[in-house]
Amino acid sequence: MMKYILVTGGVISGIGKGIIASSVGTILKSCGLHVTAIKIDPYINIDAGTFSPYEHGEVFVLDDGGEVDLDLGNYERFLDIRLTRDNNLTTGKIYQSVINKERRGDYLGKTVQVVPHITDAIQEWVVKQAKVPVDDDDLEPQVCVIELGGTVGDIESMPFIEAFRQFQFKVKRENFCNIHVSLIPQPSATGEQKTKPTQNSVRELRGLGLSPDLIMCRCSAVLENSVKEKISMFCHVEPEQVICVHDVSSIYRVPLLLEDQGVVSYLSRRLNMPIETRPRKMLTKWKEMSDRSDRLLEHCSIALVGKYTKFSDSYASVIKALEHSALAISHKLEVKYIDSAYLEPSTLQEEPVKYHEAWQKLCSADGVLVPGGFGVRGTEGKIQAINWARKQKKPFLGVCLGMQLAVCEFGRNVLGWKGNVDSLKLVIDMPEHNPGQMGGTMRLGKRRTIFKSNNSVLRKLYGDAEYVDERHRHRFEVNPDLKSHFEEKGFRFVGQDVEGERMEVIELDDHPYFVGVQYHPEFTSRPINPSPPYLGLLLAAAGKLQSYLQKGCRLSPRDTYSDRSGSSTPDSEISELKLPSISSD
Repeated sequence: MMKYILVTGGVISGIGKGIIASSVGTILKSCGLHVTAIKIDPYINIDAGTFSPYEHGEVFVLDDGGEVDLDLGNYERFLDIRLTRDNNLTTGKIYQSVINKERRGDYLGKTVQVVPHITDAIQEWVVKQAKVPVDDDDLEPQVCVIELGGTVGDIESMPFIEAFRQFQFKVKRENFCNIHVSLIPQPSATGEQKTKPTQNSVRELRGLGLSPDLIMCRCSAVLENSVKEKISMFCHVEPEQVICVHDVSSIYRVPLLLEDQGVVSYLSRRLNMPIETRPRKMLTKWKEMSDRSDRLLEHCSIALVGKYTKFSDSYASVIKALEHSALAISHKLEVKYIDSAYLEPSTLQEEPVKYHEAWQKLCSADGVLVPGGFGVRGTEGKIQAINWARKQKKPFLGVCLGMQLAVCEFGRNVLGWKGNVDSLKLVIDMPEHNPGQMGGTMRLGKRRTIFKSNNSVLRKLYGDAEYVDERHRHRFEVNPDLKSHFEEKGFRFVGQDVEGERMEVIELDDHPYFVGVQYHPEFTSRPINPSPPYLGLLLAAAGKLQSYLQKGCRLSPRDTYSDRSGSSTPDSEISELKLPSISSD
């Protein structure tokens, strides 16, 4: 029988349910179980595709082109799995499916109501999606971790809570358990850990028909025993069911924190799961990663020049990809967030302090990254940053819009084509883009890129692959008709799509590292297997790229993970961090 673990949240949103759900999945996967994950978002949007990054952080893109919540990125990175768009369930998707059924006459004239029709649709969706294989071996998962977004008591979460209240009886008690994540505030005035918000939150959850099996307490410092006992007494659970998740130096420590407090053995008993008691290689790898992260001495700074820099979750996968690469080369990462609008000459007139601060950050960085984005605001500032990186021979990576603007910068400043970005026609609308509709009209999901050059730096970083499969999310593309003008001046289009019509990868000759990619390589980066374009940027910024390429793309022994650590799949071992081609047929 499939085992279901529902993760709910109380007191406030944004306390780390996603990381906790991912960590629970990770420690179960380390026991040799096949684990899948579902994220439920109670908003009415069909998907996350039309959100501003300031609403819910970045929009994460899956292989099948699904635009989903950033928590699915956490699941993929922690569990090393590949999810689909149906692993993200929204109120909008559920109501749309029920209304479509009603229009077809599937309910035979009945009154369609929240209970039972909406709640039944939620349960059916979960049961069906939990069976979809997410690992490379195509085996059906044994455990499904379901994260319910928002907080208990929200009006929009009610149908989902009711659906799971019914669901626990349908699948039987030994196949369903609830983990409730709650905040333990510690007011500075008294310094005392307060349990009242957690008590109220658990009482409300119980009133709605769900009883938590584990209460995970998010707190700044380790939970005191007296506080643990108080929660146990007032929330009707054993002290061993109260788990402390305090702030740690690295998110890689969270699975270890849960493992140390006996979460695996509790879930094994509670859900009657056959878990082997062999040493867990996968957790050894996590421990090694977190230990290394704490020990790093050498620093490397990357200037992230973007439009949504006030909220770091806007670039969650980009930051993670940089962290994975920095960890692989044993450097501590420092990200310098720069609002691209502050680099523009108009800011010098209006807010000179912000202008000079932004340029000081850019000039002091070891490398420059211009990530994807939408809209005209801030593009001139990004072009200024790219111009500086090209002229000063600073390592540069442009992703999606960052690559397109690198083409515009070169056309304007080297080829001498004057005018604004629109009038140059260097970047054009794609045929499939429907200007009248915003949602789902982009080129989305996994697409193949063919390398057209044998001496491409990026090709070498990908393990000398002939092609790579990476995820896309864009409405515009580089105008292929102008390609020859650029290549004459050493600005090469080294990667193209299968038809040879779309420009996918750019490289500049006579530069330490000047690379642009039309796809988003950050979405497939993993802690043990960093994304090659990001790894190249970090290597170049740390002055190690040439020696890395000369060694045949191998890191020095001190930078590799030991052969005890295991890869992200429980049974295979990794002896060194040799970056393979990530292409797949």
